[in-house]
Amino acid sequence: MHFNPYGGTGALAAAELVNLGAAPAARMTSALRGAGMALGRLTAAEATELGAWAHRLRAVFAESDVDIRVDLINRLLAESACSPYVSRHDGKPPHLHYASEHAGPAQRVRAHTAGGLAHLVCEDPGRLGVCAREGCGIVFVDTSRNGRRRFCSTQCATRVHVADHRDRQRLPTGARRQ
Repeated sequence: MHFNPYGGTGALAAAELVNLGAAPAARMTSALRGAGMALGRLTAAEATELGAWAHRLRAVFAESDVDIRVDLINRLLAESACSPYVSRHDGKPPHLHYASEHAGPAQRVRAHTAGGLAHLVCEDPGRLGVCAREGCGIVFVDTSRNGRRRFCSTQCATRVHVADHRDRQRLPTGARRQ
């Protein structure tokens, strides 16, 4: 699936942030940069603030009801967003920003992630998910072609499929699993 540039990186940054949870500032900065954000160093206080924000983002990924998911995103947008404007910086082509250029890093991350999730939910609300392997909990943005991703990785999918296969092998001959 092809995302618009802002929504795609914002949604991916949201997933990274959720999967990090409460992480040290340096690790959080590195992960957000890896997800496509142009970001300076975060302070320990900003990382703590973003850890709390990540907890709220997780609810969006975990919610399967589209109407509730939209309500959650609208609350995040109301708290994080300024008036949208087109920005040109660092030699990049014009692109949409939701936080002032003078906003601090934590405010920019909140606006970027909320805006990215909003774009994604407007394009295809089923593209957000939480790994279906019991006990995993990693969230993801489904960029697969068919939009049917259930697991965060092939490793989790393989674990579930192997466990299911072993369960089937243990059943008596002719018995069917419910």
